[in-house]
Amino acid sequence: MTLIKSARDKWSSRLGIIMAVAGSAVGLGNFLRFPAKVAANGGGAFMVPYFISLLLLGIPLMWIEWTLGRYGGGFGHGTAPGIFHSVWQKNRFIKYFGVIGIFGPLVIFIYYTYIESWTLAYSFFALTGKYSQAIDQAGMKSFLSAFQGLEQNQYFTGLSTAYLFFLITFIANTIVIFHGIKGGIEKFCKWAMPCLFLCGFILFLRVLTLGTPDAARPEWNVNNGLGFIWNPDFSALKSARVWLEAAGQIFFTLSVGIGVILTYASYLSKGDDVVLSGTTAVTVNEFAEVILGGSIVLTAAFVFFGPVDIRTISQGGIFNLGFVTMPLVLNKLPLAQLFGFAWFFLLFLAGITSSVSLAQPAVAFLEDEFNLKRNKAVFIFGLVAFVLCHIPVFFLKNGVVDELDFWGGTFFLVVFATIEVILFSWIFGMENAWKEIHHGADMEVPKVYKFIIKYITPLFLLVILSLWLIQDWIPVIFMKNVPPDNRVYILATRILLLAIFATLALLVRIAWKRKYKKG
Repeated sequence: MTLIKSARDKWSSRLGIIMAVAGSAVGLGNFLRFPAKVAANGGGAFMVPYFISLLLLGIPLMWIEWTLGRYGGGFGHGTAPGIFHSVWQKNRFIKYFGVIGIFGPLVIFIYYTYIESWTLAYSFFALTGKYSQAIDQAGMKSFLSAFQGLEQNQYFTGLSTAYLFFLITFIANTIVIFHGIKGGIEKFCKWAMPCLFLCGFILFLRVLTLGTPDAARPEWNVNNGLGFIWNPDFSALKSARVWLEAAGQIFFTLSVGIGVILTYASYLSKGDDVVLSGTTAVTVNEFAEVILGGSIVLTAAFVFFGPVDIRTISQGGIFNLGFVTMPLVLNKLPLAQLFGFAWFFLLFLAGITSSVSLAQPAVAFLEDEFNLKRNKAVFIFGLVAFVLCHIPVFFLKNGVVDELDFWGGTFFLVVFATIEVILFSWIFGMENAWKEIHHGADMEVPKVYKFIIKYITPLFLLVILSLWLIQDWIPVIFMKNVPPDNRVYILATRILLLAIFATLALLVRIAWKRKYKKG
């Protein structure tokens, strides 16, 4: 098979692709999930396995996905089925493993877009002072629950407000996606990312000047709040659970193992540098997550609630720190409405730059493998996704979001990453892979990563999967931790996920029969 020249969309600049990939990675996980994981796992105790996972999993997988994506794009493929087929043409079935790279982003998009809409709603609530009457944890939780439709109280009596903001958010995503790679996603990320970081810097500087608000508790100060994150605890290396949590966060935050970066990288030209671009995207993401996300949320929460309560709050769910604790903290400051808006608008920008990337694999699949025009591909995706998005909207209380997140954003993510790294280093071959990584590169990957990518990264992934199979497989499959009333909803969700996966696999088969006249 030879490289083909096609009319596929392209990025207009290196800055554009870096901003887009960074936008995909910098999402709600940086500012909501990461602080919650750090707090729940003992602060600095989490950071040791976190950075080891970054070096052994995150960075290698980022380079792998950038390289595979650029390689597959040269054959006119922008999604995992085609890219995997380009790497291992002799295997008739490898393209079906690539279905995960479309399935995962679609499943995440289904619930992520709804959660993203909450941040837009709260941006409006912050400016109007709607949640200002909620003056404690219980009150703010009640406000959030009523907004989500989980209860009725003086704040909300139904889902109408949440649904309105969901519609606005979904339409905004569709508009960006409709305008394509260069005119939509790249153009949007070029202004959204600087705006996001501006809001982040403002909040970061304000948190650093909090001092010691409670004179009765002088130890609840900014320095100790930063120390809660940065004081390492090497005893954490003994805990398998902390390792699993850290590795999972690295996957989630860098958007690796999902299929999104494969698609983004497929729009690169053959000579574009994937080493420097991938490294830059990782750096931008880690700065947003660790320096901004961690320091803003955890330090502010530590200063006002102390080291004990911050862990209790985080263990109550990943939304508590962002939607409950942070509004309470910001309401105690001068210009509370503006700081509240900055916080939630930052979250909205982080969310939408990620959600548009989650939509792109499915759209690219329709464009590349069925030769559909952009507008028709976006219409089909939008129609299907809009219907599916109603599942988390109306069944949030029944645990469907957690179920979608586990399969789409956790389990299959690790499975897909394992397939990728084995395909890249063992099937494509490490020598070929090393040459492909460095084609057009302005910097050289440290040679130690040749060994890490071939042996350490796949072994690390296989250990994670094995531990899950040993520890959690039976309870998850048989829904032992699911409340009896919710089991019918979880079962229905699993049936739906199987149907989505089977449909995508069938579409791959149809596309290959049409294009190649053989399986």
